[in-house]
Formats: sequence, structure tokens, C-alpha cells
Amino acid sequence: MMNTLLDENDSRRLPRFSLALPVRVQSHVNESLTWEEITRLTDVSAFGAGFNLQRSVKCGRLLEMTIPLPRQMRCYDFTEPQYKVWGVVRSCITKESSSKEENHSVGVAFIGKRPPSSYYDDPARLFEISHQENGKLWNVVDAPDRTNESQMSKESRRHSRFSIPTNVLIEKIDADGNVTASEPTVTENLSISGTAVFTTLDAAIGEFVRIKSDQYDVSIISIVRGRRVGQDNIPRLHVEFVDRFFPLEGIE
Repeated sequence: MMNTLLDENDSRRLPRFSLALPVRVQSHVNESLTWEEITRLTDVSAFGAGFNLQRSVKCGRLLEMTIPLPRQMRCYDFTEPQYKVWGVVRSCITKESSSKEENHSVGVAFIGKRPPSSYYDDPARLFEISHQENGKLWNVVDAPDRTNESQMSKESRRHSRFSIPTNVLIEKIDADGNVTASEPTVTENLSISGTAVFTTLDAAIGEFVRIKSDQYDVSIISIVRGRRVGQDNIPRLHVEFVDRFFPLEGIE
């Protein structure tokens, strides 16, 4: 998998090793909300790694990893017992599995000891690789703002949207992850990366909500990207899924 992780030719000149080292993977939604998984590397080089996760993650998301990486494969902290490195997700492929554990093959490109300064303003933002200086880790820039996909043509959207009225529970959550309000409702449309949902909840753009579905057995932290009232005078929220994709495999 990692051989096709990055398109840049320079990234392929460094050997990748199949080292099943333990790795702690953390994702920060904001200052208070995080998730983490303990897994093992499938392969690694000084500039990137591959591993399997139980959840899917968006390409462009930043992850913080802690790995007991051999010092000859590090770019800094050569004497520390654990190598802490940030990486940008470059691929996330769902694998067929009889169990729900570790069924997403993830590839990341290492970007350094700390994330870009813009990350601290909005940990939910996405990033893109810009370039790699000779012998150094990858540099990243903010990905283009695609948050208003509700106004885009179907051809311009990143993921197909389906007009599926799925029963969900939407919960408004505060900075500590506590539920401050909730409402059972249905979706107007749905994609793996976001949804438009009918709701009377007073959630402002940039605030966090949680979308739960019993049908799909999923709970997803999401960020409000838009609000509108339709011609039917019913308010909608347009939300982007933050910590995982919606499991829409099999829907045509």
C-alpha cells in the first residue's frame, strides 16, 4: 500500500521497511476532543508510514503518532525512547474483513515534530502536501476551503451525495464533549464525508455536533459548515464529518 501512498518520485527512493512496531495514533478535533488508537505499523520509512485503524480518516487530516522508531530512521529526537511525529493522511482504504477491527488501511506522510500554526486555530481543517526539501520531511499547506459543498455542482463535490432520509440523532456538544441539546431527525442528503440534516437545534457555523445512527451503528463528531432554510421553511444544518467517514459502502 505504501508504495502508492505518495505520488512524488523522491519519496520512493527511500526504502520502506515492513516493521510491525506499535504506534499510538491520536487525532485532535479541538483542544478538548480527541480520539486515539493503538495499532502496529505495516511499513515505514523516515518520511512516512502505513498502519491499519478501526476507523476511517479523511485524506488531509493531521494525525499525531508515537512510535519506538529506530534512530537511524528518525529526523530528530534521536536519543528519545519514543519518536513523536505528526503526519498528514494521504490515503485511507477500506479493507474487506470479517471483523470490524482494523479494517482501514491508512498511509501518512510525516511532516515534523509540530503541526502548522494554522492547525491550532482549527484542528478540524485539512492540509495538502506542498513540497519536500532535500532530505527533509514533507511541507504542508492548508487545503482549499471546500466547506460550502452544498452550493457546488454534483461534479465538483469530493464525494457523491445521496438523497437518503436516514434517521439520526443530532447532538450539540460543548468544548468538553458534553451534550447540551439533542434532537432526533432525518437527513436530507448524505455522503461519506458530510450530511444536510433537518433540525431546529441552534448550532452556529464552526460549532461541533455529534451525528448518531442506530441503522449504521455509528457515532461521528462533526462540525457545522452551513445553515439554511429551504423553500419548505424547514431549517437545515450542513455538517462535515470530522473523526470518521459515514459507512455508506454498498449504497448505489
